[in-house]
Amino acid sequence: MTTSPLERAAESFAAELARQRAGRGLSKKQLAVLMGFDPSYVSHVEGRRHRPTEDFARRAEAVLEASGAIWQRFREYDDLRHARSGQPQREPPLSSQWLPPGTGLVVERELATLTHTDDGYRCVIRRELYNAGTEPVTRYLVRVAVDRYPNDPGRSNRHHREHPLTFAELQLQARRDDGTGDSEPMHWRAKHDRDAFKEIWLLFENGERRFPLYPGDRTTIEYAYSVGHDKWGPWFQRAVRLPTRRLAVRLDLPAAFDPQIWGVETSLSAEEGPLRTAPQRHDEGDRAIVDWQTDDPPLNARYRMQWRFRARPDTEPDAGPGATRVRPSDRMRGIGIVQRGDDLLRQPVRQFDLPGEEQAAREIVDRLIMALARLDELHPFSKGVGIAAPQLAIGRAAAVVRPPDRSAEPVVLLNPRVVDADPETDEQYEGCLSFFDHRGLVPRPLRLDVEHAQWDGSRIITSFEFGMARLVAHEIDHLQGRLYVDRMAPGVPLVPVEEYRETGRPWRY
Repeated sequence: MTTSPLERAAESFAAELARQRAGRGLSKKQLAVLMGFDPSYVSHVEGRRHRPTEDFARRAEAVLEASGAIWQRFREYDDLRHARSGQPQREPPLSSQWLPPGTGLVVERELATLTHTDDGYRCVIRRELYNAGTEPVTRYLVRVAVDRYPNDPGRSNRHHREHPLTFAELQLQARRDDGTGDSEPMHWRAKHDRDAFKEIWLLFENGERRFPLYPGDRTTIEYAYSVGHDKWGPWFQRAVRLPTRRLAVRLDLPAAFDPQIWGVETSLSAEEGPLRTAPQRHDEGDRAIVDWQTDDPPLNARYRMQWRFRARPDTEPDAGPGATRVRPSDRMRGIGIVQRGDDLLRQPVRQFDLPGEEQAAREIVDRLIMALARLDELHPFSKGVGIAAPQLAIGRAAAVVRPPDRSAEPVVLLNPRVVDADPETDEQYEGCLSFFDHRGLVPRPLRLDVEHAQWDGSRIITSFEFGMARLVAHEIDHLQGRLYVDRMAPGVPLVPVEEYRETGRPWRY
């Protein structure tokens, strides 16, 4: 006999309830007592003699700690029931609903906002808390984790060992608002301090007084911190560690970078999969605002937003009349890369006096590495990428080159000079951060021997071959006031980047 979708949903709920109960080793009577129901009630629900109610589903979910599985089956059932009856959908639940003793803190609402700035990212977390426990709450644990290369754990680990996250750079600030309009600062204390991970106790106190969150009371806390582009990759993750009613995420990114955003979620009972609802984007002036939210997320679920900044094609099909074309070179200029035509690119640079100027050299190299980190958000640079100090309007003899192998460390070149080159050359297409709208066919030696300085002033010779030789030669040219167009054969035309995307090919060696 054919059953209706509503009947099948009710059967799924009963089956999930029975599975979770059996997994905890509880009888129907024991579960009913723990939930505060008549001893026979669970038996009636599992036997389909009573239809499940929202209160029953919430109590079962809380007592069995089902990671949202029971609640999800109930919502599927309840959505079908409301659709058939024409009743309006449920309102978001209130914290006054029954919770098992000892539940402790409940997050009624969380809004997590991540804003892309010139210096990095600014994260602001706002949480509305309810103490459903039996003891006053005097502190709240928060976590800050960075991952510069989320798709390359080995490279990220090496990077953060050399460039650890510090409490000083976080500029952590926290406040508490009890709903009366008064906002007070919260002191904080470090719990764990690792290279890429921090755990911090936010204290319900400050220099003037203490203000514990007592059982049955509510409050709102807000904390904010900053992380530079050199340590934060293109991702933002929220983990559900307390019972949560509503979780909302907002990304505030530069619209000119044309961000492409997607998301994934995982839980204890499900493998990684796409977000169940799509992030929604709208533009406000020059900012791309992306919003996403979910109600009643299961405990230990993780929601991860990821993005890639991409160049907008000249002929965007959805662009309306009067739409502004954003050129690749405009994007480079937007992050501080000096563009062709600026006299700075043609001026000679000054060499470092090492080791006397070691600190100045390190600061400039740090700026170059940070610029490479931001560039990774704009373009894949699968052939590798380099940047020289004059491209950041710094007239010093420093350049950094990232090899095509992203697991390799960037090469730092201080006071470099070519001491030998292979007489054999080849021609490949090159691009330039300072001339990013075009590509040009440039002859380069297949091997390059470069003498360059160490931090202590000593000099070494490094031999580069094929693609790395091309990248290094390109950056040394910048330090001598030359662009790749100066190396091109007479009469060879430049190729617009849009045409190159269709006809270009990888370097072949």
